[in-house]
Amino acid sequence: MIEMLQYDFMRIALVMAVLIGLTAPAVGTFIVQRRLSLLGDGIGHIALTGIGLGLLTSTSPVLAALLVSVLGAVAIEVLRARSRSGADVVLALLFYGGLAGGVLLTNGQGGGTSLQSYLFGSISSVSTGDLYVVAGLAAAVLAIVVLFGREMFLLCQDEEVARASGLPVRFLGVLIAATAAVTVVIAMRAIGLLLVSALMIVPVAAAQQVTRGFRGTMLLAMGVGVLSAVSGLAGSFQYDLPPGPSIVLLALALFVVAVAGGSVVRRRRARAGASGEAVPTTVRPAVDAEAEVLGG
Repeated sequence: MIEMLQYDFMRIALVMAVLIGLTAPAVGTFIVQRRLSLLGDGIGHIALTGIGLGLLTSTSPVLAALLVSVLGAVAIEVLRARSRSGADVVLALLFYGGLAGGVLLTNGQGGGTSLQSYLFGSISSVSTGDLYVVAGLAAAVLAIVVLFGREMFLLCQDEEVARASGLPVRFLGVLIAATAAVTVVIAMRAIGLLLVSALMIVPVAAAQQVTRGFRGTMLLAMGVGVLSAVSGLAGSFQYDLPPGPSIVLLALALFVVAVAGGSVVRRRRARAGASGEAVPTTVRPAVDAEAEVLGG
């Protein structure tokens, strides 16, 4: 780790890894709760069209991907709410449309190497300017989670209850989708568009194995995300491996550990209940309990 910090580009990459490790699982917690785990993957393919558009017009591929991803995320939410097709069908339509658009726009440009860096990540090519953009976007994402976390949770838990409570359901749905799109753009330079969804989902799945409350799951998922991103980056530097796959595989390894640990915890709880130890006898409604955890 100390040797890695001697290089400017690795110091930049390390800061970016921490930002990605925090933001991706934070947003992923809401996506998993809403049962839209493939949303990040779909947006990643939509972002490919933005990358192609940026390369074609010789403008910033990151900003083009941000614009196209947010528009695509809004389109996903609007189509999901208004069309007769299910969420999985809507995701598939934009998934393949984004992929086809990206390949078409980059065809014949000679930008295969540049495009590959966005598909699979290229942490060594990240500049200080990229870091400033990522830091600003990450701050915006975390601010949205803090400000609207309770409302977004209620929407993800039960849309009908959220609507009956007077919450702006459509706005919150668009906000979750748009925040996921920004998160994809944040992580694509380090992890790659084809792998970024894994860091949004796998740490959350790992945290769910050992936690009960929504807030606890989110905080632990963010911890797993940071650990995976930083350790994967350090491992990729030490052993000359691509950082994106290293980060994702480490997150999957932590998920396996969490599954084993969660099984042990559940067996201990079961034995404690069978032996007559103090066990809560009343359970409040899940929505109220979780909303209280989030400060409601």
